[in-house]
Amino acid sequence: MANRIILNETSYFGPGAIQEIVTEIRGRGYHKVLVVTDKDLMKFKVATRITELLTLSGIDYEVYDRIKPNPTIKNVQEGVETCRQSGADVLVAVGGGSAIDTSKAIAIIMKNPEFADVRSLEGASPTKHKAMPIIAVSTTSGTAAEVTINYVITDEEKQRKFVCADPHDIPVIAIVDSEMCASMPSRLCAATGMDALVHAIEGYITKAAWELTDMVHLKAIEIIARSLRRSVQGDSQGREDMALGQYIAGMGFSNVGLGIDHSMAHPLSAVYDIPHGVACAVLLTPVMKFNAPATGERYREIARAMGVPGVDVMSQDAYRQAAIAAVQQLSLDVGIPATLGALGVKEKDLDFLAGSAMADACTPGNPREVSKEDIIAIYRSIL
Repeated sequence: MANRIILNETSYFGPGAIQEIVTEIRGRGYHKVLVVTDKDLMKFKVATRITELLTLSGIDYEVYDRIKPNPTIKNVQEGVETCRQSGADVLVAVGGGSAIDTSKAIAIIMKNPEFADVRSLEGASPTKHKAMPIIAVSTTSGTAAEVTINYVITDEEKQRKFVCADPHDIPVIAIVDSEMCASMPSRLCAATGMDALVHAIEGYITKAAWELTDMVHLKAIEIIARSLRRSVQGDSQGREDMALGQYIAGMGFSNVGLGIDHSMAHPLSAVYDIPHGVACAVLLTPVMKFNAPATGERYREIARAMGVPGVDVMSQDAYRQAAIAAVQQLSLDVGIPATLGALGVKEKDLDFLAGSAMADACTPGNPREVSKEDIIAIYRSIL
């Protein structure tokens, strides 16, 4: 079986990279922009950096800013209608995973209107036409949505999040400008940064991992391990490094999938509205403990990338413990809660949460086979 790699067409990195938006819009002959973002990013003058740039350049645009932190089917459908009415021929998504994920769904439906119900996009979406073009501007350092073929939408009626994977949805342009992350609150910086670490670790141990994705995942772990603490403290170089690290992680996991950390995190966000990065981070240590027996020598390389010395002389049990301990310490250092109880999760909901996790699209990629009872036990171990 052939291994497939899909990446976005063009990416710009570094402070000031947002200036290239104008170059790309003009060079590609686009005429009308729909800026997709959220009200907070407009209020705190982050997304307005893009709208001001468009205004100064004489580029026509409208704004759709009703995106929720865990974007919903309604968000997507409202966005589709706004896009149709605006006459836009390109989307500029400004935000983290929420804005970019919503933009992907909008862009797909604009060119594949038979999926207007949104729910039918779940899983390996069988769309026939490439999405409307998206220029994705990341304002967090975690989701890597600007380089992935995945997006996640919340079904409020059924209290579940569903994953869509579609090569047709990938943005044509990614803008990874650390200045767009400069005002990110430390709590959000920690959550999104740990999400990036989960992407890198899960991508490295997933069943589909291979040499090329191993390379990018290990590099991402190394960058995140040395940079996240500084990024949370507001250090500008730390934030620039994290912007790159999360993108590199996305290059890998988008092509090989994830595992039960994400499967278990999705229902936590759907039921309790817990930020996705926080849910993933809280689960990382117990999930690593569960998966350890199925990972061969891979935890040795995770420990090495995390900066643990002397891994080559450690026993398998020792380097596995060292990898888990290093990850746990980083999570604690950046202020991630240690228990699900601290996030409001209730024992009575564990059966529903586990059922949702078992049905999640990420579960089949987990390196160790898992049962519903296993997932309940993992949840309970940190309740």
